Amino acid sequence: MSDNGALQTEVTAFLSHLEQERQLSSHTVSNYGRDLAGLVAYLENEAAKPRADEAHRWEDVGTHHLQRYISTGRKQGLAGRTLQRRLSSIRSFFNYLAREQKVTVNPAMSFSAPKTSRHLPKTIDTDQISQLLEIEPTDWHGLRDRAMLELFYSSGLRLAELVGSNIIDITLDDGSIKVRGKGNKERILPVGSKAIKAIQSWLGERAQCPKGAVEDEDALFLSERGNRISPRNVQARVKAWCLKLGLPARVHPHTLRHSFASHLLESSQDLRAVQELLGHADIATTQIYTHLDFQHLAEVYDRAHPRAQKTSSQKAPIQKAPNQKSNAQKVTDK
Repeated sequence: MSDNGALQTEVTAFLSHLEQERQLSSHTVSNYGRDLAGLVAYLENEAAKPRADEAHRWEDVGTHHLQRYISTGRKQGLAGRTLQRRLSSIRSFFNYLAREQKVTVNPAMSFSAPKTSRHLPKTIDTDQISQLLEIEPTDWHGLRDRAMLELFYSSGLRLAELVGSNIIDITLDDGSIKVRGKGNKERILPVGSKAIKAIQSWLGERAQCPKGAVEDEDALFLSERGNRISPRNVQARVKAWCLKLGLPARVHPHTLRHSFASHLLESSQDLRAVQELLGHADIATTQIYTHLDFQHLAEVYDRAHPRAQKTSSQKAPIQKAPNQKSNAQKVTDK
C-alpha cells in the first residue's frame, strides 16, 4: 500500500482521543488499538493484490472491504464474540472519522458480525457462598480477604471496580459505595450490613501492612506491601480460599458477581433493578441471568414432572433447589 501511513495516522489520533478526551481505561484503549491494527494490516495486505478496489485512505474503505475482513476472521476460527468486538471497534472508529469530517459515511453500519452462542455464567449456590463468607479471619490477610469477598457478593462489583475503590468511595453510615464502571461511568450501590461490618474490621487493621508502610493512602484494599492491591492478587486470594474450603477450584471474582446477580434475580424477579446494580448499559446483557434461572427450573421440571419424560427409566434423581426465602435473606444481609 503506497500510502499506508495515512491509515495508521488516523488510528493513532483516534486512540489518543479515547484516552485523553473520553478517558477510557488503558486496557480498553489497547483493545481498540489491537482491533484496528488488524484491520490496517488486512487492508495493506489486500492492497498488494491485483485488485481494482484498493483502499489507500479511510474514505476509500467500503462495506465490502470490512465484510471480507470480518469473514476472514471467521474462516480463521475466531469466536463470534471476538468478531463482534472487532466490528464494534471499527464502527466507533468510523464514527470518529465522520465527526472529524474525514469520511462521509460509516461503512461498518450496514452489516452485522456473526453471532456467537452465549454461555451461561458460572455461579455457586447460596450454601457455598455462605461457606466462603463465613471464614474466621485470624490475621491482616484474613480481615482484608473477608472484606473483599463480602463486598463482591454484597454489591456485585466487577474485579476492576473493587480494585479501583477508594476509602472515600464507601459511606459506612448509610451502607453505600460509589464505583467507577466501564466507560468510567459512576454508580452508587448498596452495601449489606455484614459487608459493612467486615469492612470496618478491615479498616481497623488496614495500616498494619505486614511487609511495609502504607504507600497508597486512598486505596480501600492494599497489598501486604502497602500498595493498592492488584487484580491478579485478588484472583489468587479468591482461589486460595476456595481451595482451602473445598469449594470449586474454578471460582473467580466474577463468579461472585454472577452469583450475586443470579441469586438476587431469583429472589426479586426485578430484571431492571439487577441491571442497574450491575451497571449494564443494555438490559439484554442482564437477561442472561433469566436464562440461568429458567435452566434451573427446566431441569427440575424434566426430572420431576410425570409428563416430562416418556418412561420413568429416563428420570434422574431430583436435586433439591435452593430455598428461595433463604436466598432472599442472604442476598439482603450480605
